[in-house]
Amino acid sequence: MKIERATGLVLRLRPLTETSLIVQWLTREAGRLATVAQGARRPKSPFRGQLDLFYLADLSYARSRRSELHQLREVRLLDSHAGLRTGLAWVRQACYGAALLEQSTEAEAPVPWAFDLLRTWLRHLPGQPAQPQAIFAFEIKALQELGLKPKLEESRLTSGARQILEKLLGADWPEVYRLRLSEAQTAEINRFLHGFLVYHLERVPRGRNAAVEAREIIEKSGVCH
Repeated sequence: MKIERATGLVLRLRPLTETSLIVQWLTREAGRLATVAQGARRPKSPFRGQLDLFYLADLSYARSRRSELHQLREVRLLDSHAGLRTGLAWVRQACYGAALLEQSTEAEAPVPWAFDLLRTWLRHLPGQPAQPQAIFAFEIKALQELGLKPKLEESRLTSGARQILEKLLGADWPEVYRLRLSEAQTAEINRFLHGFLVYHLERVPRGRNAAVEAREIIEKSGVCH
């Protein structure tokens, strides 16, 4: 088997057997890929404490010749993004961003921009109260990279809403959080981007409403579906 290495973010985990996990990654080198972590659910597994939602890690894996499910060999944790877990609203926003990238990119196709976008966002999410413009900024930045940037000048948006979207597109994350939107602007931009995503991607990933509203919903923190 060919051994490959990458740096990746954990997008999803699910049980494969009583002792093993399937780990979905977004990597910089290979894009989205799936690995089997054999024995990861055992108490003395070398993977113990190394795999969880949005963990950033260096990994090595043996590429399968038969399927897109590869064998995870080693993991070295780089960042657990512990701050995310202190607020459910941040987790919900991060889950939506990950779902959007999953839906709009192909498996095992290198998309370094997607990895960089999500990684940078995850670093900044816990630093500010969850706000709807964080979702709007993530969406329009992703749309631009996908070659689907809205032609704002041809839209029916008000001039104020157009200006905000242009700012969100070019702003870094600290600037995004400094912007102040009125309720009317938030509602207008929300409707516009929702409709745009439906038109170009056929459906909106699950969890968008909760992510935009950024409400603290009382439930377990395993909220990525």
